[in-house]
Amino acid sequence: MAGRLSRAFPSRYTAQMAKPGFNRSAKRKSSRPSGVAGEHRRGKPSVQAVETPVTAPAPEPLPPRQRHAGNRLPQTVSQLLFCEPSVDYALLDSGNGEKLERYGDTTIRRPEGQAMRMPHRPAGEWDAADATFTGDTDEEGPGRWKFADTKREERFPLEVDGLPYWGRFTSFRHTGIFPEQVVHWRSMVDAIGQSKAGEPVRVLNLFGYTGLASLMAARAGAHVTHVDASKKAIGWARENAELAGLTDAPIRWICDDAMKFCQRDVRRGQSYDIILLDPPAYGRGPKGEVWQLFDHLPHMLDAVRALQSDRPLLTILTAYAIRASHLAMHEMMQEVMAGMDGRLESGELVLVHAGSEDVSRHLTTSMYCRFIGSGVSL
Repeated sequence: MAGRLSRAFPSRYTAQMAKPGFNRSAKRKSSRPSGVAGEHRRGKPSVQAVETPVTAPAPEPLPPRQRHAGNRLPQTVSQLLFCEPSVDYALLDSGNGEKLERYGDTTIRRPEGQAMRMPHRPAGEWDAADATFTGDTDEEGPGRWKFADTKREERFPLEVDGLPYWGRFTSFRHTGIFPEQVVHWRSMVDAIGQSKAGEPVRVLNLFGYTGLASLMAARAGAHVTHVDASKKAIGWARENAELAGLTDAPIRWICDDAMKFCQRDVRRGQSYDIILLDPPAYGRGPKGEVWQLFDHLPHMLDAVRALQSDRPLLTILTAYAIRASHLAMHEMMQEVMAGMDGRLESGELVLVHAGSEDVSRHLTTSMYCRFIGSGVSL
């Protein structure tokens, strides 16, 4: 529920908060990533004031790519994965560029660019939301929350599939979880349970954000490497681990640039049975590294291919608000995973409206492509 709030911080891939390899915040709308020097409004400088230009490090040249040998994998395209309403989360309504949600017993109203239709619920239900996001509606633009209860805390306890975590009302309209991702996390837990290896499943969670996928994997018995370029995101994830009673779980919390981490792990000869990656469209790493999804994702996937174990179970790629279709991602994954023992599925993650007379009302949120090992049944 990668990460994908983008997330509670300026940008999942900004200098302040980058997800595994880069901050996840800048994932949805990349035209104006926050956290980049010069973005924040300044007053008029005095005559004596001199601004020192901030220069980003020169981008490292990308290595030439090599074609992967092997046949195309069996495939299913244009598949919709549905996130059904539950006691933990429900999409109550959407329309006019907004969505009305329930997290536990808290109702939240916030912008949603995909909601282009008309809402179904009465305006009074929308106006009665416990928390309403106001201000800049840009995905990564700063804004603020208006609360029905003025004493409401910024941080509040939530739960997903019995796993407690901390939600937060952030200035970037997110709450610490992307609800639609739960379907992937449940698939991951199923794959862990189906592993026939005699040793724990090894999971790599890139752009790990607030750590919910990592915690669910660890709770299921896996050993997890959680990578995010944002110290704030790592801190939030550790708070979630403490709340869930999983501080001693086998999780490595790593604050690093995701691309560099993967390249180093390839050189170290490391391997993983399950790999999750939910990169932003644009972002910056902790040392100013620049991430451009269209330029860098193919190279990262090459590294992901090299990090596959000899018993690969699952590799999941998701993307939000990019000018491409799930079929473009699918074809890229076909290229990278060619010859592997498994199959590919691709499509969209979809939220199902709760309590609607029209049971077909859905809200698409992101696209995905996943590799499923031959020994896994999902």
